This record gives sequence, C-alpha cells and structure tokens, in this order.
Amino acid sequence: MKKVLKRMALIFVSLLVLAVVAVIAFVNLAPQFGENATGERLKRIQASPNFKDGTFQNLVPTSVDMPAGKLVSATYKMMTGVPGAEPADTIQTVPFDVKTFEGNGGPDQVAISWFGHSSLLIRIQGKTLLTDPVFGERASFASFVGPKRFPYDHYMNVDELPHVDAVVMSHDHYDHLDYETFTKLKGKVTRFFVPLGVGAHLEKWGISPDQITELDWNESTKLGDLTLVCAPARHFSGRGITNRNGTLWCSWALLGTQKRVYYGGDTGYYPGLKTIGEKYGPFDLALLECGAYNEDWIDIHMMPEQTAQAQLDVKADLLIPIHWGKFNLALHTWRDPIRRLLKRSAELGTKIATPRIGEVTVLGSTVPTGHWWEAMP
Repeated sequence: MKKVLKRMALIFVSLLVLAVVAVIAFVNLAPQFGENATGERLKRIQASPNFKDGTFQNLVPTSVDMPAGKLVSATYKMMTGVPGAEPADTIQTVPFDVKTFEGNGGPDQVAISWFGHSSLLIRIQGKTLLTDPVFGERASFASFVGPKRFPYDHYMNVDELPHVDAVVMSHDHYDHLDYETFTKLKGKVTRFFVPLGVGAHLEKWGISPDQITELDWNESTKLGDLTLVCAPARHFSGRGITNRNGTLWCSWALLGTQKRVYYGGDTGYYPGLKTIGEKYGPFDLALLECGAYNEDWIDIHMMPEQTAQAQLDVKADLLIPIHWGKFNLALHTWRDPIRRLLKRSAELGTKIATPRIGEVTVLGSTVPTGHWWEAMP
C-alpha cells in the first residue's frame, strides 16, 4: 500500500512539474506575451527617474494587490457573473463616417470616433491618431479564455480604418495592447508612440524600431505641427507572470496649434491630474476612463464620480467617457459607469458628450448627448 501511495505521489508531483514547465514555456514562447526590454532599451528604462528598485513607480503610493480573501471573492463573482454586467441584447453601432471625421483637415478641427473601451480615432491638427486599438474578440492572451467583447451589430476592424498617421499607446495590458490587432496594423501604420519599454512588444511582433518612438513621462515629440506629450498616469503594467511594472504606463496631451485634447489612458484619481491641467491645459476635450472600477482597486481605476472631478482637474471643456461599453472587467453592471458619471457631472455642471459606438463627434458642432444605453433591455 505504501508503495502504491508513493507511486501516486510521484506521478502527481511529476505531472505538476510538467504543468509548471508547460506554462513557463508557453509564456516565454507565445508571441502574444510580447518581449521584455533588453540592451539599450533596458538601459534607458533603468536611467528613468520613474524607475526604482527594478520597476516603474507611480508618483504617489499606489496599491495594486488585493488581500487573498477579497481576491478569491472577486474572482468567484467574475466567474459566476454579476446580473446586468453585460448587455442582454446587441448594441447598435453607427457606421463610421470617414468624410465627416476627416473634415477639411484644418488646425481648428477636432473629431473623435469611439469604438468601445479605449479604442478611438482622434483627428487633430490634420492628423489621424488611433489609441489603444483592441479589435480582437477577447481582451486576453488567448482566443479561448478571458473577457469577451459585448455583442455589437458591427465591430470596427483594421481593414475599415481610414489612413492612420500614428498609433498612440497608454500601456501594455491586454485590454489596450492586442497582439492580433497589431499584427494586422503592421505595414499599414508608420508611426507608433508608446511609453518606455512597450516598444519591445511591438518589435517582437515585427514592427520596425525606426517606426517606434518611446517616451518617458513629460517627454514630448512632434508629428507635423502636432505635439504629443507623454504625461503621467496612476496605474501599472505587465503582460506576463514576472514582468509587472517593467514597462511604463501613461496618458497623452495632444497639443495642436489651436486645439488641445487629453487622452487619460487608465488611471486612478490622484493630484497629478491637476498638474497636467495646469501644465498642458486647458483642453478642448478630455477622453477619460469611467469603467472597470471597484473600491478594492480604487488606486488604479477611477470611480465614475472621480472621473467627473478629473474633467475639472485637467481643465477640459468637454468630456467623452471611455473604458466602458465593451468588456466586462469588474463587478458593476455595464450601464453603471455612465449613469453614475452623468449624475455627478450634472451636479458639477460639466459638459459631456455620449456618442454611440462608431459615431463621429466634431468639436464646434452639436455633440451627441443621447442616453442610447437606456433604450436597451
């Protein structure tokens, strides 16, 4: 009997070791995980004032870990489902109108089209920028697991995009940096603006180094007459098991000669938002996250009420809320972010546009303010 138990124990341990080896091999070899920085890129990262003790740091103390009990509880709720977390019916989108979007290309024109979550086309200073494009089915490292996109009657894809002058990235999480999308963008976009370290992923996926511009916080670059400033954010990064905070996360201040747009990426609320407003504002438009929040991770994702305040902090005349309406990444209902944001914004007296998926919003024209989500079951 003892020999049988020993043999079973040996088999169990052997299988466990094989499973661990298989996982490590998958993470190291599968291209969708990207690549860690090496060589000159790593030296530049290590020289950054925002890189300490082997990782990038936020400007204020930030917790990204949950107590084990809360983590288990949250995971269970995510797996079993929260009532109303996803739409019960298909979200009706608006066909992308490239003519309205591109307009006359003048420096006084700003146009936006939102494709759900944080994927947007931004037209400013006659340039077309694409932010955090995720056009795949899941926000995940694999096609068979992870958050699946909500049902839309039409999904934007790379082949339908107009000419894109540059892709602008905020960080390397799977709901913002999608391997499948980038393999299709390769060869169609010539410039990629990313925070420090993210370029290693893009090079792994076949994008030429001379197409990639990597910036640290408060560094800037030019695209014609448009200035792009890599501004701070309060978040974290990582695509693998061992590389948390090995790449930088950021927001972007897009400064034209006549118009200014702020793209917030992912961020928890913090005093630095006021600093950004004072340093680079006022902005004609802010694109700020309002979804995927929870009190247990409030340091890295704003609550909707904080998003409303952030619009004032960055000195934005108009807000288009993003980071909602496409993926179930938290424990709230899918409509909760926009409902709570609008309630607080009404109390503060701020202006918000609420375009449908794909709809083009042009600053200076009548902006969409309809509550399209309320018409859904």
